[in-house]
Amino acid sequence: MREAKDEGAREDTAVESLKDELLAVALDAARQAGALLRDGRPADLAVAATKTSSVDVVTEMDLAAEKLITGLLTAARPHDGVLGEEGASVEGTSGVRWVVDPLDGTVNYLYGRPEWSVSIAAELTGTGERLVGVVEAPMRGETYHAALGRGARLGGEVVHCRPSPPLAQALVATGFGYLRGRRAAQAAVVGALLPRVRDIRRGGSAAIDLCDVACGRLDGYYERGLNPWDLAAGDLIAREAGALTGGRPGEAGSGELMVAASPGVFGPLREALEELGAWHD
Repeated sequence: MREAKDEGAREDTAVESLKDELLAVALDAARQAGALLRDGRPADLAVAATKTSSVDVVTEMDLAAEKLITGLLTAARPHDGVLGEEGASVEGTSGVRWVVDPLDGTVNYLYGRPEWSVSIAAELTGTGERLVGVVEAPMRGETYHAALGRGARLGGEVVHCRPSPPLAQALVATGFGYLRGRRAAQAAVVGALLPRVRDIRRGGSAAIDLCDVACGRLDGYYERGLNPWDLAAGDLIAREAGALTGGRPGEAGSGELMVAASPGVFGPLREALEELGAWHD
């Protein structure tokens, strides 16, 4: 019995040490990439390619930031896997995978708007459990981060989601896809949801929206069509701040539907979204 307890204690210590290491690496990579994007943005910034449609753009800076991040991650932890939005894909052998969005809110960045971020999360490849998440928002001068079981922080300060109001008094954020048919469906959901809540915001960076739920700047957030790199870090940060996150009833948040909200808002918001068909186009 004593040996089993000692072994468990050693495993716990190893996991906590791993979180420390991963968080330090993620913070450094996110800050360096954020500085590159903020300070290196060319005056004649151009679209390098498109993704799902002609309005879903990739800029030269998305590519440069992902190259910087993946280089830093590989140098620090060469055996980890990497999944990046702009094409970085490494299987890895360590049991840890990085999920990277080098520039979340590319259209905002292209237009010189401040709501964009760098999002980096680390997860266990066997279970998908996220261990650390960092969202760097350079134009806000803010770094949000969390490690599993340790709470969420904005810089050095612990943050919590807001006390839950009734849904009718909740400030909710959302986002829109880039495919025409999906946008039309999402607009219909917004039109039906708006009379049921205090107001709706559309910021343009899913990672920042999730962190705003964590920091009490929003009561809730939902979106259809996210990718793993859009939500990986922000989801952990929101949950560690006391928010609830998920997808359709009984499911985890995913590309089908992502919902995050303070505990008292989460259920009514998800029920409303289920009723309105927010999970399909």
